[in-house]
Amino acid sequence: MDHLPVFLDVKGKKIIVDGGGTLAARRVERALDAGAMVHVYAEKLGEEFRELKNHPSLTHHTDAPQLPDFIGATVAYGATEDEERDRHLYDMANHNHVLANVADVTEYCDFITPSIIDRSPLVIAISSGGAAPIIARILRARIEAILPAAYGKLAAFSGRLRERVMTKLKTPESRRMFWENTIDGPVADKFLSGDPKAAKKQFLIELDAAALGQDVEKVGEVYLVGTGPGDPDLLTFRALHLMQRADVVLYDRLIGDGIINLVRRDAERVFVGKRPNDHAMEQQEISDLMVKLAKEGKRVLRLKGGDPFIFGRGGEELETLAAADVPFQVIPGITAASGCASYAGIPLTHRDHAQSCVFVTAHGKDGVLSLDWETMARPGQTVAIYMGRSSLDFLTEEFIRRGVDPNTPAAIVDNGTRPNQQVVKGTLSNLYEKAEAANLPGPALVIIGSVVDLSDTLNWYKNFETDKHTMSLSASVEL
Repeated sequence: MDHLPVFLDVKGKKIIVDGGGTLAARRVERALDAGAMVHVYAEKLGEEFRELKNHPSLTHHTDAPQLPDFIGATVAYGATEDEERDRHLYDMANHNHVLANVADVTEYCDFITPSIIDRSPLVIAISSGGAAPIIARILRARIEAILPAAYGKLAAFSGRLRERVMTKLKTPESRRMFWENTIDGPVADKFLSGDPKAAKKQFLIELDAAALGQDVEKVGEVYLVGTGPGDPDLLTFRALHLMQRADVVLYDRLIGDGIINLVRRDAERVFVGKRPNDHAMEQQEISDLMVKLAKEGKRVLRLKGGDPFIFGRGGEELETLAAADVPFQVIPGITAASGCASYAGIPLTHRDHAQSCVFVTAHGKDGVLSLDWETMARPGQTVAIYMGRSSLDFLTEEFIRRGVDPNTPAAIVDNGTRPNQQVVKGTLSNLYEKAEAANLPGPALVIIGSVVDLSDTLNWYKNFETDKHTMSLSASVEL
């Protein structure tokens, strides 16, 4: 280890920042966030200081720092990118026994400024010792993606209750075990789901039980998570967090390996997918299974393609859970219409083409097609049809029979957002024949409206996939 990791308490203390550009602004921002009294030296402050320059703890000096300015300072930053001025700052800081850091010049650094993940009061610092700051920055981005923003509030919540734990539990071992169960159990789940009152109530119940040496009955919960149309990169941070906490996972056939592989490795996995006339489980069986597992005290992850509340039967499943008094959370996902259209370069609305968008499903509860054709046939809109592949012949004919122009542009997006995505475009009069010729495996989304014509210009994903493949080949050659 080349550097000693230290978090400095600079509340109310003097910090010097020399420079008025972007680098200086970032140093000033961090120092102000930590409660320091910051003195910044620059003839002019750049645009990056617009939100900072009126801060009550910031003093702006238009001249360069001089030796007396360092008296009483704790830290000095050189951020002018002027080698001679930065070296002079380092010499003056050393003369006054002030810790100095000059951006990107390791020989003028008494300490390294790390990449920061701020979930105050929880703060994570990542440093490569100045050797590879880009690696530190990339790691920071990855940790940001998996660490919920609410963890900082959870840390503050725990801190407010720390004295109670110290009073109730007398040994370090008992306190450690209690905190581990709290941060990785129902208390944290309730807090992170946005219910601090329930979290505090659960906390006190568990604390009293721990003080008496008793076990608390495990409380199960169901996470109803929308995984989007297929691309794992489209998952939300909240979805990823809960996927790592589940004990049991119930997933549909639309959930690909790229998403399943992000689930906690030791979680039990149960396939409950449905295909036309081939159901691994009936809908009520799935709902009943979730109730059973939750009643056993397990955290149940119900993964659904797209969004659970848009043709995902999420409402039906939650009705069963609510009737059984099973706690649940709902995490929305990008619905198929939005994801598939975006990856096909088809905007669902456009001022010159469509002022509204209608989402419909081609399958009713009993497999019966019952659609509001009067609404769907209106001009100046886009119609997105879920699960319409098997009924495409009927759908296109019915649109034409209802008076819609047979030449109206239409498309079917197969396996949207995935590497094997296919987009077949045509018109109402020929889309079915083109889809049949393409032998699309599904799942697929049908889009009808003049916005389809924009895809030739706006189809970014095809080029993006080609670029990714080329980059992959280049990387392989270099390796």
